[in-house]
Order: sequence, then structure tokens, then C-alpha cells
Amino acid sequence: MEFLKNKVKELRPLFEKGGKFEKYYFIYEAHETLFFQPNHVTKAKGAHIRDAVDMKRMMVTVIVALLPCMLFGIWNTGHFHFINLTDAQLQAELGAGITEYTIWDKLIFGAIKFVPILAVSYIVGLGIEFAFATVRRHPIAEGFLVSGMLIPLIVPSTIPLWQVGVATAFAVVLGKEVFGGTGMNLLNPALTARAFLFFAYPSDMSGDKVWVDVDGHSAATVLGDAAQHLVNVEGYKYSFMDMFMGFVPGSIGETSTLMCIIGAVVLIATGVGSWRVMLSMVLGGLVMAWVLESAGVDFFGADNFYYHIVAGGFAFGTVFMATDPVSASHTNTGKIIYGFMAGVLAILIRVVNPAYPEGVMLAILLMNVLAPLVDYFVVSANKKRRLNRATV
Repeated sequence: MEFLKNKVKELRPLFEKGGKFEKYYFIYEAHETLFFQPNHVTKAKGAHIRDAVDMKRMMVTVIVALLPCMLFGIWNTGHFHFINLTDAQLQAELGAGITEYTIWDKLIFGAIKFVPILAVSYIVGLGIEFAFATVRRHPIAEGFLVSGMLIPLIVPSTIPLWQVGVATAFAVVLGKEVFGGTGMNLLNPALTARAFLFFAYPSDMSGDKVWVDVDGHSAATVLGDAAQHLVNVEGYKYSFMDMFMGFVPGSIGETSTLMCIIGAVVLIATGVGSWRVMLSMVLGGLVMAWVLESAGVDFFGADNFYYHIVAGGFAFGTVFMATDPVSASHTNTGKIIYGFMAGVLAILIRVVNPAYPEGVMLAILLMNVLAPLVDYFVVSANKKRRLNRATV
């Protein structure tokens, strides 16, 4: 590793001021600091907090937390592919006389579908980030390290690759760069990409034919069935445990609540994710689901309001989307209000409007817009309370 580090340092003069590739310095710097500790030092006077954890290391922590969802999503993509094949299709794919498939067949098929989506997301997104950094002459932000992983996990495996590229470009340029780049964006970039796909290409993001990668076979998601009142809980093909574990059709990385919980533990333990947002969003979702069921709206059948928490992308949105440190509320009280309202709106949209059975995306985007207002009122209330104490 030391040998590689020395070789990278040897290239530095080519990118520094006066070097042959001076205008590409920030591209070089982004790669160097991604793999090696930055050589930046504090020069200003006064007290400073020094920590080995910088923004890139925080982003890598989020990626590590996403790995369980990614690996399970790869397996689940292959799982639903093979269980829906006829014997003739199976033999045509794996070989004559083969009537059984293995876990490795599922993983290989899922990886073949997932890796190109991931590659397009990173190539397009980072390419645009590099271009903006070169033109504007500023360091490359680390935010897309996470957004580039999130985008492939919140789309179905059947999504055309060109749509992934267009949505990624839309999210980076109009969802982030026009606001000034990472740290200045109003909306979560990954959710911006999904919203673009959902409204621009709805036939490839919803319905019965996009969730299982088998020609001539269709399968609705749990929420799709529920929104059409097709759920008979007693004889429903997906149980609570199926939804909790993730053995259901859906976007690649968001079906398993268990994998999301593992990711949540990583984020909370490292201090990267806010437990206030996660907990309050779950509570908000449960409260709204209970209220609607009490009003006679049995989305998942009587006394099954808690199914909402494990269905669809609620868990994934709670852990990885709502906790975005840029677009979420920043005050502690604000995080609780923000998360609770996101949970309430997610279930309300999901149940009341059958056109959007997955309400988590719209709920979080709406709360992204309202987050500054929530913080404003929280800070104003704190100031008013302190002024009242000072005048007593």
C-alpha cells in the first residue's frame, strides 16, 4: 500500500499549479483523498477539533451500512427471476436437463442486473461532478459516493440503463449543482432521481410488469395489491415475515426491513445517522396507520396497521433517505418533528391516494422542502424561551 501511495504522490506535481494537468487538480485530489489520508493541516490560529474522520470516511460508512441491502437485493432479484421460470425457460437458461437452481445462480443473475445499473449511476454522476469541479475550480464533494449507491437500490432491476443515466444527470444537475453542490441542495438527490423516473417514465417504475425480470410474467408489489384492495390477509401470498425479511417483489434494495435495521445499527453506532429521525418516522407511520384503520380503512386487513412499517420502501426510506444530513432538519427537536411528519405523510399518501401506493418518496421530498421551516420555528421558540428567562 505504501508503494501505491508513493506512486500517487509522484503524480501530484503534474496536477499542481504550473503542472501539465493543472486544471484537473481537483479530480486528482478527489481520488487521492478517497484512498489515502489527506495531507491538509490546520494553519489558522485558535482552538480546532482534529478528527481522523472526514466527510469521505462518513460517506464510506453509509456505503458500508448499505451493503446488506445491496447484497440481499442482488439475491432477491435472482430469486424472483428463477421462481417464475417455467421448466423450459430454466433449461434454456441453465442448460438442458437442469431443473433446479442454486443460490449462486440467483446471486450471479442478480449481479448481472445490478452491476450495470450501479456503473451507469456512478459514471454519469461522478462525470458530471468532475466537470462542475473542473469548470468552477472547487474541490469535488463526497456526497455522490452515497447517492450513486442509493439510486440503483431504489429502482427495479428491469429499469432501462439509459433511464438511469438520464435520472442521475437530472438529480445531480438540477437537484444539487444548481443549488451550489453538496451541502447546499434542498432535496435528497437520490429521491430526486426516483421522482424524475416515477413521473417521466411511470410504465417502467410501477405496475405489474416491472418487478420480475422474466419475459411474459407479471407480478405486483405488496403495496400495488393492497392499493387495489386485493389483499386478503388470511390467504395473502406474502406474510408479515415475508415482508420483514424481504421475500417480496420491489425495487432492488428496499424490500428487506431486516437489512435496513442492520444498516440503521451501523449508522446510529457510528453517529452518522440520526436515531431521532428514524424513531420518530416509525412512530409517525404507526400512528397514522392506526388512525386510518380506526376510521375503517383496512389497507392490510383488520388489526394489521403495523404491516405498513415493513411493506414497500418505508424502512429503507426511514434509515437511508430521511436521515440525509443535508436535506433533513438540523435541530434535535426539528428532527423529531421532521421524522414524525414524514411517517404520517408517507402512510397518508399511501392509503388515501391509490395512484401512489408507495408514499415514502413523496413524503420525504415534501419534508425536505419543509425542513428549513421546521428548524426556523424550533430556533425561534428556543430564542423566545431564553428571552423570557432573561427578563424574569
